[in-house]
Amino acid sequence: MNEIVIMSGKGGTGKTSIAAALGVLAGTGAVVADCDVDAANLHLLYEPENREANEFWSGKTAVIDHESCVECGICEEKCRFDAIHEQDGHLVVNGVDCEGCSVCHHLCPEKAIVMIDNRAGHWYVSKSRFGSWFVHAKLGIGQENSGKLVSKVKQEAKQLAEKEGVPYVIIDGPPGIGCPAIASLSGASHVLIVTEATRSGLHDVERLVSLLEFFKVNASCIVNKFDIDPGVGGEIVRFCQKRQIEVVSQIPYDRVFYEALRAEKTLVETNDAEIKTKVEEVWNHLQKIGGAA
Repeated sequence: MNEIVIMSGKGGTGKTSIAAALGVLAGTGAVVADCDVDAANLHLLYEPENREANEFWSGKTAVIDHESCVECGICEEKCRFDAIHEQDGHLVVNGVDCEGCSVCHHLCPEKAIVMIDNRAGHWYVSKSRFGSWFVHAKLGIGQENSGKLVSKVKQEAKQLAEKEGVPYVIIDGPPGIGCPAIASLSGASHVLIVTEATRSGLHDVERLVSLLEFFKVNASCIVNKFDIDPGVGGEIVRFCQKRQIEVVSQIPYDRVFYEALRAEKTLVETNDAEIKTKVEEVWNHLQKIGGAA
């Protein structure tokens, strides 16, 4: 099985648009997973029919027992996240601000604060409108540990692909190089970097490539919006060549990316023949290398 992760150094490069289109081209030959759980939006294009819904539990949240609490204020004073305040004559915990560190629980002289398991979100197994399997998630507002949820989505997608005998898992990865991005790399066969011809795009590619080299994951690259700054685009191409990363496509700025999103369509469902051809070439490239590391 080949796990292909589509990544970017930042948001707005066209990563999700490319990932969605590749999933359509792969058809039922791929399980698609949206691992950008902090800002999941692939479902807007795939219109999934949920077959399985599951709760995701992660971390702890402090809760004050008002019957035991003597309102000494130690918890409010010591909470470094400013999550405890007086409300209607009682000290209460703001669940959004609480980081689950348990300091208040351990310092409370009356043992009036308990730490309860936190429902951080949900994950789903669905069928997309294209007939392919689709695994996705929704992280709750203000919740942490998105790296754990990324790992869960990846695990379920992989197990589903093995069960169904599907040769590819196509993953829309989180942007950046933080914990969620690192979690999306576990077990990856190949990474497709989607960047743009801007200074920030170049900087982010440099950071992302360093991360991939550390984890010894092979990669190729798409430079989107290449004609915005061909000079910087050329720098990105030369940087990738120096680091032995193949630039498989240079895509000019095209409003079809935004028009397709507004119409809730993928790039390969539009009438833009040039964009469709470029995405098809990328998919052919990924099939040719087999996603092999």
